[in-house]
Amino acid sequence: MPSVALPLYVFLLLSAASPAIGGEDSQSPTVYEILQGYDFPVGILPTGVTRYELDKTTGKFAVYFNKSCTFSISGYSLKYMSKVTGKISKDRLSNLKGVQVKLLLFWINIVEVTRDGNELDFSVGIASADFAIDNFYESPQCGCGFDCVDSGENGTGEFDLKQLITSS
Repeated sequence: MPSVALPLYVFLLLSAASPAIGGEDSQSPTVYEILQGYDFPVGILPTGVTRYELDKTTGKFAVYFNKSCTFSISGYSLKYMSKVTGKISKDRLSNLKGVQVKLLLFWINIVEVTRDGNELDFSVGIASADFAIDNFYESPQCGCGFDCVDSGENGTGEFDLKQLITSS
C-alpha cells in the first residue's frame, strides 16, 4: 500500500508546483480571460486560439492558432503566426514574436504592447503608436478582421496603423 501512495503524492506535488498550461481542459481560463487578468482587452488577439501556455512565475507565454492568421483593418494588414510568444505582466506584453504589421511593402514585427490608462501603445522597435483601448473590446477574426459579413460578427473597431508610419 505505501508504494502506491508515494507516487500519487509525488504526482500531486509536481502538479501543484508546475506552471500553468491552459486551453486544454474546461477548468482552465481562456486566453482572453488571462489577457483581462493582466489588464488587456480581448481584442489584442484574434478569435481562433486553439491553446495557450503560460508560466505564471516568469510571465512567459505561447499562444497557438491552427495556422497563421492574416486580416486587414483600416486598409492595413496584420499577421499572427501559428505560434505567438512573449512575456506578459500587468499592462505590458514584451519580447513579442509572431505578430506583424505590414507597412508599405514590408512586414514589421510588433515587439511590445503597453497599456497606459485608456490607450494601448504598439511598438515596432524604433517607432510606436497609441490607440484608444475601446478599439479592442472585441476580437477580430482571421481572414476578415472586423468586417465579417458571413459570420454575423460585424466589428466596429478602428485601428489606424498610419500612425506607425508617422510616429517616431
